Amino acid sequence: MTHRAAVLCGAALVVAGMLTTVPADASTPRTTDTAPAAPLTWKKCGTTKYPTLQCATVTVPLDHATPRGQQITLALSRVPHTAKTYQGPLLVNPGGPGGSGLALAGYVASSLPKAVAAQYDVIGFDPRGVGKSKPALNCTPGYFTPVRPDTIPLTPSREKENLARVASFARACATKYADVLPYIDTVSTARDLDAIRQALGAEKISYFGYSYGTYLGAVYAKLFPQRVRRLVLDSIVDPEGVWYENNIRQDYAFNDRHRAFLAWVARHDEVYGLGTDPVVVEVKWKAMRSALAMNPAEQKVGASELEDTFMPGGYYDGYWPHLAEAFAAYVNDKDPRPLVEAYKRYGAVNASGDNNYSVYAAVQCRDASWPRDWSRWRADTWAVYAKAPFMSWSNAWYNAPCAFWPTGSLRPVDVSNDALPPTLLFQATDDAATPYQGGLTVHHLLRDSRLVVEQGGGNHGVTLSGNTCLDRYLAAYLATGAVPRGTGGIDAVCQKLPDPKPLTGKSASPEASGAGHGSTLHGLLGFHG
Repeated sequence: MTHRAAVLCGAALVVAGMLTTVPADASTPRTTDTAPAAPLTWKKCGTTKYPTLQCATVTVPLDHATPRGQQITLALSRVPHTAKTYQGPLLVNPGGPGGSGLALAGYVASSLPKAVAAQYDVIGFDPRGVGKSKPALNCTPGYFTPVRPDTIPLTPSREKENLARVASFARACATKYADVLPYIDTVSTARDLDAIRQALGAEKISYFGYSYGTYLGAVYAKLFPQRVRRLVLDSIVDPEGVWYENNIRQDYAFNDRHRAFLAWVARHDEVYGLGTDPVVVEVKWKAMRSALAMNPAEQKVGASELEDTFMPGGYYDGYWPHLAEAFAAYVNDKDPRPLVEAYKRYGAVNASGDNNYSVYAAVQCRDASWPRDWSRWRADTWAVYAKAPFMSWSNAWYNAPCAFWPTGSLRPVDVSNDALPPTLLFQATDDAATPYQGGLTVHHLLRDSRLVVEQGGGNHGVTLSGNTCLDRYLAAYLATGAVPRGTGGIDAVCQKLPDPKPLTGKSASPEASGAGHGSTLHGLLGFHG
């Protein structure tokens, strides 16, 4: 999305838009702290886009239960405050798990109103195992190199091929990182956050997390409620479905979003020529998938890579015009080149290295129990596929290493909390990666939380993406602690931004289709939650 004028937020916002101010020093009970961390040394590491960025590292225990044992290094970034009024550090996280947060500090600092951002040290970090933190996991380099087996196991041999592939990935992780994997989990990462807080010399931190970062933030708040100053969670993981159940719920939600995309293509038949009936458009999409399964485009885009390419459209509708052009070119013009380019741009996120995915698997497989009997996965996935075929098998294989994972499983954290200052939650009603129920659940579990809903929105990560109605609540909260106070289960409602428009020509820029500022954010967020 581009930064454009706000849509009208509607009467519901007027009813729910009363603001109350939260004292900055709201006290909460004290819990056990982590081991002390050494002070930080910041060095300039600015980029063209974010010239004021600074970087540092902090050393933390691999196992927080043995603080003098093996140490690991976390990479940090900072945009320092410039205002006389200083509100402390604001830690930001893009989700994943496995997403790097170093650039997100620059994005958040530049996207918030200048007067608000200037009051914080905006702190990004690569969680343990990620990116520039050491060690950084990389279980099987090239794991996503095309062309991969078709995800739909229509034959026993295809199922065995995919099973062998995911089991091999789990074995590789076990071989390379046997000593590390037991400590790549959400609770350990939450304790890292407190070590970062201590290294920053802060009594309390504020935290702003997207996607999986909402679960990380909620776990941190559970462990260290007395250390939380302000807490913002955007696109909220349902903590009661961690993680097997949540992935099944994603399948249904992503299928709905894919069909929303197909309906959008049908509404613009004058541009794409794929039909005015969404059912007809879906038939053509499935025919494209079948053709690519038999004959991959330029030996780069088979059926699995096609799913990788179109799944980001479920996260962010700003990609729809580019995906639709590639779809139409392949079907109508027999031209695979735009599809290959779309794969390179949207689908090949993991093809050049699997650090993000290695950490994703390590955290999800360790955080909670997964079925170890493959027959359970098979039965559940075929049942989902019958109703929601778009990514059910793709998602199953993405998570299937957990059926073979070498570590035992922890129990999900009960994040219910009555010891926090008022917190601010954002959720789109049609979000596929973190379905709407997650926002309602966390709103119930965090006693003094306030929920702002983007009505009709289907994007994942809705603040700082161009919806000024949402961003006004975010800015007010970070500036003064003000939160909306409504009646019932929702405290404020904002209407979604308009759907994107088709590209105006072959040379149209991403900004021309509404894929500008919002696409920058979605390039930073970790896919798969």
